[in-house]
Amino acid sequence: MPTVAGIDSSTQSCKVVVRDAVTGELLRAGRAAHPEGSEVDPHRWWRALEEALADAGGLADVDAVAVGAQQHGMVALDDAGEVVRPALLWNDGRSAGAAEDLVRELGGPGEWARAVGSVPVASFTVAKLRWLAEHEPDRAARVARVCLPHDWLTWHLGGRERLTTDRGDASGTGYFSAATGEYRRDLLRLAMGADGAEVELPQVLGPAEQAGRLRVGGREVVLGPGTGDNMAAALGVGAVPGDVVVSVGTSGVVSALSPTPSADPSGAVAGFADATGRYLPLVCTLNAARVLDAAARLLGVDHEELSRLALSAPAGAEGLVLVPYLEGERTPVRPDSTGALHGLTPATSTPTHLARAAVEGLLCGLADGLDALLAQGVEVRRVLLVGGGARSEAVRRLAPALLGRPVLVPPPGEYVADGAARQAAWALLGGEEPPPWEPGAAGTHEAEPQPEVRERYAQVRDLTAPRQ
Repeated sequence: MPTVAGIDSSTQSCKVVVRDAVTGELLRAGRAAHPEGSEVDPHRWWRALEEALADAGGLADVDAVAVGAQQHGMVALDDAGEVVRPALLWNDGRSAGAAEDLVRELGGPGEWARAVGSVPVASFTVAKLRWLAEHEPDRAARVARVCLPHDWLTWHLGGRERLTTDRGDASGTGYFSAATGEYRRDLLRLAMGADGAEVELPQVLGPAEQAGRLRVGGREVVLGPGTGDNMAAALGVGAVPGDVVVSVGTSGVVSALSPTPSADPSGAVAGFADATGRYLPLVCTLNAARVLDAAARLLGVDHEELSRLALSAPAGAEGLVLVPYLEGERTPVRPDSTGALHGLTPATSTPTHLARAAVEGLLCGLADGLDALLAQGVEVRRVLLVGGGARSEAVRRLAPALLGRPVLVPPPGEYVADGAARQAAWALLGGEEPPPWEPGAAGTHEAEPQPEVRERYAQVRDLTAPRQ
C-alpha cells in the first residue's frame, strides 16, 4: 500500500498528515507550533517540520511527500544559499507603501492586472522586495535567490539540490503571470532595481512534476512540487470548476476553481493559478476567525457561547454593525484602518447584539468577496465553507443568508495538508488528474437571503477610522 505525506506550513503551525495514496484514508498526523510574529527565521519552520514529522510517526514508510505553505512570504538567500534576513510574511504590513509605489510606477492597477493578473498589495512578495531594497539596501545587495516558504522547505527536503516552485504559489509573488506561465523579470527589476537583474528564481514545475527525491533510511521518497496554502486547500477539499471555497481562517479567503485566468483592474480579485493546471481567482481579507476571537474575548465567553449569543439576536442586530478591520484590511486596501461599531444604542448594547454583529460583519466581508468573483464572470455552482471559523454554528447557519445561496460544510479537516498529500500521491502515481479522494459527506445549510443586512453593512463599511 503506497502512502504519502502532506505538510501544511502555515503562519501559526506546521501540520503533517500521512494518507493512503490511492484511497486518501488518513493513517496518522502530527503538528508543531510556529513562532508568533510577521517575520520569521525560516530555520524555525524547518525545526517545526522536523517536530511535526516526528509527531506523525516519521517518513520511514512514506513513498512521496509534498509541502503546502503560506503564500507570499519573502525568503531571500545569498549566493551560498544562506538566509539574508528573517522572512517577511504575508501579514507584515510595512510594505504597504511599497505596494502603492509599485502600482503607480507601472502606470496604475490596470497595468498590473494585465501584466500578472493581480494588483500588488502589502502581502505580495514583490512589495516586500521593494521594501527591502529601500530600507535594507545592504541586505538587498546580497540577495542572489528569492523564493517562497514552500519553495524553501521543498528545497531543504530535497537536499538543497534544486530550487523549485509551482504555478499556484508563483502566481502570488507579483512577478509571475498565471495566464502566460512566465516570470516577469522586468517587474522584479522594478521592485529591486539593479539588484534584481540577476536574482535566481525557482524553476516552475507542472502540477504533478517531481521536484526531486529525499532519502529516508536508505529509501528514496518522491518529492512533489508543493504549492501555496490556498491552492492546496482547494485540492484537499476536492474543489472542481464551478466551486467557490470560502475559508474562515486567520485570514478570510473566497476562491474559485476556474478554467480561465482572471485580471481584475480593481485589485479586489487576485488572478492566481491553482495546483492542477487551472486558475484560482481569489479574494483575501485579513480579518476572519480573529473577529470571532476578539468578540469572544470582549464578551468574556468561549466560542460556543459566542455562537449561542449571536443566534439569539435578531437578524441585522437591530442596526448594530461591526466593520471587522481589526488588523487593517487587504480587501479593500485599508492597511491603516481599525474596526468600528456603528448603530450603538441602549437597545443594541447587549452581548447578543454584539455577538450577532461580529458574525455578520465577518460574513459580510466574505460576501463582498463573492460578489467580486461574480463580477469577474466566475461560475458559481457550489459554495464550500471550510476553516477553523466554520466550526462555529453561528457562522454555518448565517453564511447562506449573507452569501445568498446554500452552503456546503465538509467535515472538519486539515485541508492544506490534505491537498499537499493528494498532490504527493499525484506525483507518485501519475495520471492526467489527481487521485479521486473523497473528503467526506458535506452538510448542507440553507436560509433565506438577507440583503437588508448587507445593505446596512455597505452603508457604514467605508466610515472606519485610520489607526493612530
